Order: sequence, then C-alpha cells, then structure tokens
Amino acid sequence: MNVLLLGSGGREHALAWKMSASPLLTRLYASPGNPGIGRVAELVKLDVADHSAVAAFCQEKKIDLVVVGPEGPLVAGIADDLRAWGIRVFGPSKAAARLEGSKGFTKDLCAKFDIPTAAYGRFSDLASAKAYVEKTGAPIVIKADGLAAGKGVTVAMTLDEAIAALEACFDGSFGAAGAEVVVEEYLTGEEASFFCLCDGATALPFGTAQDHKRVGDGDTGPNTGGMGAYSPAPVMTPEMTERTMREIIEPTMRGMADIGAPFAGILFAGLMITDQGPKLIEYNTRFGDPECQVLTMRLKDDLLVLLNAAVDGQLAHMSVRWSDETALTVVMAARGYPGTPEKGSVIRGLDKVEGAGAQVFHAGTAINGGALVANGGRVLNVTALGATVGEAQQKAYAAIHQIDWPQGFYRHDIGWRAVEHEKTGG
Repeated sequence: MNVLLLGSGGREHALAWKMSASPLLTRLYASPGNPGIGRVAELVKLDVADHSAVAAFCQEKKIDLVVVGPEGPLVAGIADDLRAWGIRVFGPSKAAARLEGSKGFTKDLCAKFDIPTAAYGRFSDLASAKAYVEKTGAPIVIKADGLAAGKGVTVAMTLDEAIAALEACFDGSFGAAGAEVVVEEYLTGEEASFFCLCDGATALPFGTAQDHKRVGDGDTGPNTGGMGAYSPAPVMTPEMTERTMREIIEPTMRGMADIGAPFAGILFAGLMITDQGPKLIEYNTRFGDPECQVLTMRLKDDLLVLLNAAVDGQLAHMSVRWSDETALTVVMAARGYPGTPEKGSVIRGLDKVEGAGAQVFHAGTAINGGALVANGGRVLNVTALGATVGEAQQKAYAAIHQIDWPQGFYRHDIGWRAVEHEKTGG
C-alpha cells in the first residue's frame, strides 16, 4: 500500500513509526512531517488546506490510504473532499468531526441521547455567560466552543478566574473558537483517556491512557496540549471500560448515526471517573497527543490492518492485542511553553537515547544548518516500556538525562498517579 500521513507532530511520528513496520506498506509519504518522521517516510510539501491539491497528489502517487493526524483538517472537511475523489481516508466526515470542532454540539448530543456529562450552559455573549457563572459559583469550567489547540479550557477555582476566562474568549484571545462559550459544572474524580476505532457502526476499544495537562510538577500551572502520558490507565478497570462503552461510546455512535453523521475514525473520549461512574468531559476525533505515543508502543497488532478495517467497515470482525507492559512518555518542551516558545536551540544526544531502550518521537523539531533544533512548543516525546509504571518512568527519565538540550524543560513526575496505585495496590 502507498500511504499518505498528514501532520507534523509527535502523534504523527508515532503513527508513521508504527505503520512503517507493516508488511502491507509499500511507501509512506508524510506532509509536512518532521525530521523524525523523515527517517521512516518521504516528506512532501502539500498545502493541506487545498484539498484538491492533496487529491491530485494522491492520484499521482497512487495513494491507497490517507491518514489524517490533526483535528484541523478533519473539522475543515478534508475527509469528505478526498472521498469525493474516490480516495480512501481514515478520519471522520466534517459533520462527524463536530464532536471535537464544537464543544456545544457535543454537549447537546449528550443531552439528547442521555450520555453522562457535566451540567452546562452555552453562551454567545459575555453578559449572559457572566450571569450564569455568578449564579452557579466556582469552581467552574470555561471552554471556548471551537478548536483552540488544547488551550481553550480554563478550570476556574474562583469567580474572578472564571470571569477572566470568559473575557479572554469573548475578546478574541482564541479567535473564532471563542465566539461561543460552554460553561460546565466542575467534576471531581480521576481523568482518563479512552480510545475507540470506529467504522460508522462498530466501536472497537483501542486502549486507555492518562495524560498530564498542567505544565508544572504536581499538576500546577496553566493547561497545555499535554506534558506526558502513560498507558494503560489503572482507573480504567474492565468494569469501568464496559460501563464507558455502554453508557457513553455506544449511545454516541447510535446518536451520530441517528442525526445522519455516522462516526468513522478514532474516537477519543476524555473521561472523568467520578463516584457515580464515568462522565464525558469532551470528545476528540483523532489520536491523542501524547497518548498516541504510548498506545503505539504497546500495540502488538499491525496498525495499518486495523486502520484499513475501520475504513472498510470491518471492525466487527477485528480484535486488538496489547503488550502487558506499561508505556510512559515525557514531553520535552521549549522554554516559554505554553506561552511563546523559544525556537532555534540545538538538541544533541538523541543517538544515545535510542541505544538505551527508549524511543524518541519528534514533535516540534527542524533541521537548521545540519543541526537538529527546537521548532515548536512541545519538541520531543521520550517514551519507554516497562513491566510496571515505575520501571517505565525510570527508563524514560534515564533516557532524558542522555539528551543535551539546556533550553528544554519537562515535568519530573509523569505517571505519579499510577506509581501511587502500584505502591498502595489500589
């Protein structure tokens, strides 16, 4: 098969790395890719916003499957447009991608189909949103309705924080994404990421993970796109997985089909495991980043076979095998992240890491004058497998210590919840 992968981050490097091992693969192209992806794929320059140009490339290179990494092109309808050209695509339609593209859409779907989630209100003006927040009180969660690169959510512990977050949305801090705001009840419990491969009719469980959103140790500081993750998530017991499928995923699949937007692709449920059971925080319609990195490390099956089954509506006949080991990834970010990251600093020592039993996925890197340099906020994902979370954690941090990049920083406690679970046996 000839495959085209769209995207340039750590998630896409993990997908490229895993697909490159498939006996089905003839040639892998990636656009725009990054230096890490360039080790396993041929990098090509395409304007992903120009869907007809992407289609023309697919026809020229006889592409058998397009795998869309990030959410932006999906919400913009690239899957529909490529399918109209007769090109097979792994990823949801524009109508189905609204599950990520509009938080308000998803909340309304939950209300209509009785899917457990936080109580909420939707607002398109500051005055009514403020009135709702003042009436409800803090803590409370403020979300820009649209895509905001993982940064449009504020968990406000005080009213002042909540009102400042509302003002940021409505004054244009998140562009069009903040033109409408969802205000949600604050849920308590343990967060988990739950993934399903979907083909429009069947949802096949595809692993669990737990990520770390806050920038600082001890879950402090502002939210980020994710500073690290591990898989599996201990809180997602077989019973909790079964409840999540029955109470959240299956009603969502039925609901989306019911409204004429059947979901095919990867459905990523951000969950809060509360005293009452699982509740949906939000949906994403693509692999998580950095969750994809730990899932691909543990996946024993051929990823390309599974993606093909999803595209062809054959998931009812498939199963997924996972390593019993735990995978853990630590994000190395550029100084300044999640604000304005410092770009251009030189990174050395990656060759030592891969000899030490870890895998480094490139997220925001570039080549400048023959040197590997930082070219984004989240720059590297240092990933390792271990028999326990503690062992995977030790291997990942031992690998980080081999990397020579003074301008980078990282959290020192990725996996802390799971390490506590292991120590207490609960």
